[in-house]
Amino acid sequence: MTFSPFSARWNPYLAGALVGILAVLSVVVTTLVIDKPKYLGASTTFVRASGLVEQAVAPDHVAENAYFQKTKIKIDWQMMFVVGVFGGALLASQLGRSAKLETVPPIWEKRFGPSPVVRAVGAFFGGAVLLFGARLAGGCPSGHGLSGNMQLSVSGLLALAFFMIGGILTARLVYGKGGQ
Repeated sequence: MTFSPFSARWNPYLAGALVGILAVLSVVVTTLVIDKPKYLGASTTFVRASGLVEQAVAPDHVAENAYFQKTKIKIDWQMMFVVGVFGGALLASQLGRSAKLETVPPIWEKRFGPSPVVRAVGAFFGGAVLLFGARLAGGCPSGHGLSGNMQLSVSGLLALAFFMIGGILTARLVYGKGGQ
């Protein structure tokens, strides 16, 4: 395996080191440059983004919502962070020459069939469960796992362990014992 980020597969050690550097840079930029007391933890961004959309359709409903009365709906650094995640993933897939358009991944097709509608419904409900879990936990895996572990917090370490256990159990449930 090569250490070049431009090969067909990213070296996991290089990718891990780059994530670590990115995490430190995000802390520095967020706390020192932007002068915010907290860093990472962008799960509230999705709630505010839906509030932006809802505000365009039903502004009275948003104005009466207790959550949006205490939390301003705005495009801020967290929303730009989320946009950056998508942009970074696209850039990484282009640099690694691994980008491809597929409506149904092969592992999903093998287990559930070739229907893109079934895949879209599964992705939607999976995302809804993840968003509910992030809101219930008071943060997402990025906030609890990455920043919590950078601070060596016990809650961050426990959260990451349970994220991993939950991911493994879900993969076994969805894809079966053999995986692919």
